[in-house]
Amino acid sequence: MRRHTFMLAILCSIGAMAQTEKKPTKTDSLRTQILNPVVITGTGTFRRADNSPVAVKVISAKELKDAQVTTLQEALTRLTSTVTTHTNGMGTFVNFNGVSDDYIVILENGKRVSGDDRWNRLSMDNVKRIEIFSGAASALYGSDAIAGVINIITDEGNDPVKASSSTRILNNGRMDEDIHVDVTAGKFSSRTAYTHHQADNWQVNHYQEFEEGDMKVLKLTGRPMSTGFHSNNISEKLEWRFNDQWSVYLRGSFYDNLTDRPQSASYFTQKKSKDATTGETTYAYTAKEAYTYDIHHRSYTYGGGARWVPNSRIHVYLDVYSDNFSSKYDYWQTAEKEAYDEIRKRTHYTNETLRGIFRLADWNKLSAGAEMVQESLTSQSDNIDGQHTNTYNLFAQDEVKIVKGLEAVVGVRYTQNDHFGAAFTPNAGLFYHIKGFRLRASYAGGYRTPSLSQLYATDQAKTASRYTINNTELKPEKNHFFNVNAEYSNSWMSLSVSGFMNKIRDMINYRTMTDAEIAADANLTAIQADGWKTIRQRDNIDRATLRGISTSLKFMLPYGITIGGGYTFTDSEAETQSLDAKTQQYVVTTSPVDKSVRHVGNVMASWDKTWKQYHLNITLNGHIQGERYSSTYGYAKGIGQWDIVTRHTITLKHFTLEPGVGIENIFNQRDTSYWNSNYSTINPGRSFIASLKLSY
Repeated sequence: MRRHTFMLAILCSIGAMAQTEKKPTKTDSLRTQILNPVVITGTGTFRRADNSPVAVKVISAKELKDAQVTTLQEALTRLTSTVTTHTNGMGTFVNFNGVSDDYIVILENGKRVSGDDRWNRLSMDNVKRIEIFSGAASALYGSDAIAGVINIITDEGNDPVKASSSTRILNNGRMDEDIHVDVTAGKFSSRTAYTHHQADNWQVNHYQEFEEGDMKVLKLTGRPMSTGFHSNNISEKLEWRFNDQWSVYLRGSFYDNLTDRPQSASYFTQKKSKDATTGETTYAYTAKEAYTYDIHHRSYTYGGGARWVPNSRIHVYLDVYSDNFSSKYDYWQTAEKEAYDEIRKRTHYTNETLRGIFRLADWNKLSAGAEMVQESLTSQSDNIDGQHTNTYNLFAQDEVKIVKGLEAVVGVRYTQNDHFGAAFTPNAGLFYHIKGFRLRASYAGGYRTPSLSQLYATDQAKTASRYTINNTELKPEKNHFFNVNAEYSNSWMSLSVSGFMNKIRDMINYRTMTDAEIAADANLTAIQADGWKTIRQRDNIDRATLRGISTSLKFMLPYGITIGGGYTFTDSEAETQSLDAKTQQYVVTTSPVDKSVRHVGNVMASWDKTWKQYHLNITLNGHIQGERYSSTYGYAKGIGQWDIVTRHTITLKHFTLEPGVGIENIFNQRDTSYWNSNYSTINPGRSFIASLKLSY
């Protein structure tokens, strides 16, 4: 009897211990956030990642905080292997799975962000997660979603008062500041955010290269590799939650960005001439002002919406918002002329969406709605005077559980556009899961209408003696996107492998007009008579095929160690039509897609340790990419950048202090090519990072 009582006591103790171990802890919660987060972008409905019929990559708030990133571009390049960036004199451009950011939709809490500065207007300090959906998503998100969707989800807690201030300082005058103040009083909440970014001009190589016959000549240039700037963004969101069924919100923001170009900088131009007697070619160099103006960007947004949840099976959302962007040349005062402004571009984007999520049965969930979009564009530099277009959409997507472990997703969007008529864009996918394994296969059709600038812009490039005319007969770009994904995850690791193929047709590019076309058109003949050597227009002349494989791996190990990384291989082929000036025949050339990179990888290692009120985090991030192709400059060499940062969290009664120090570009990797080269990176070199976050 005693033996049985003793054994029973042991079994009860083991059972109690097992129950204690099953109790969720902070570590368990963190593992869930990183390895199995909530996602919404792929289907428009909330799902755990391991239960989502569409593969969505997530960057968690902890990963963003550990890497100490302050812009969306930094977050994507450091923490994924699907994104690369390219910078030249026109700015910074993003490449996503082999194609440009013209084919990407960026959302903030599901609302589209538009305008030239859309990458820089989003604060990373209050982000709960970033969801990255690779693949055509026109059925849910409309035009431009040919390559994928990036959705930034912000943190909207319910603390009575929550305030924070984050500051980061680096070399070359770089500073980032984020301030957030959230107030919740009963059914009312206010969320205020302010973001400031700035940087100085910098140049790694102060020379530009000229060709003199078989020789190379170097001349000093004052044009910077990276242009200095300062920007400010302030946003406000007010929300009233009347009860569990009804809530409404209002929101607005204002963004201002001004470049700080060096006003006294100069550069050289080269002029060739041939001696009439000797036939000898001579070269003359003339110093000129590098810049006469700064570029000033502004945008403001406003909107509102409502949510109605009559029961657990019906959710209805109404969202109305407007995004308004302007860019102008801000000419400064000189001895010869007064300071003045010139509007470069002004865009208005307005969106009204009514959508609902309907759980028709335990095995079926339907998302459906209607959307109306109005866009307008004015540009003095491109000779566009108030052009506009309207788009009307109906969309529906159904999630169906076929049998246990097997689900399907089917969707379609009907689009009616003022310029391009009607179109249907479908998508379909299958999802099979058993225990920790998940298999997905999907197809989606993409549809991108030409922008107003592509339709109506005319341009006169005097230095190149090139005249660009508009083309209102452009057709929409379309694509077929196929994706296969396999994943496995458990409580301490996750592995994902995806293979994709993206076939884009009717791509828009510049087409040089033939002599016969010019001779047959009186207007073109008049332009040529004015001395323009090249006349061109945009046309649907290109197509591209991209195939690739993308992998990602994360481990959450004992002793606070987290490691992970990813690798993406992209094989791209673009068919480009160009004119042979001698034969006056169009020829098709094959090359990689412009700005594409075949090999991209990222690595992350993090260590966390807590001693009472003090927490230490040390994070190492690496981004490695191969050669990047440019249709203008050829290949830029491969590059790798490694950063290490530390974060020290001190928790007091009502405040949290988080000082941090680190090193950006540990191995001082720089591209020292001459000015106006195809830079692999514009990083100025090894920099020290100092940061401080205060939270209440």
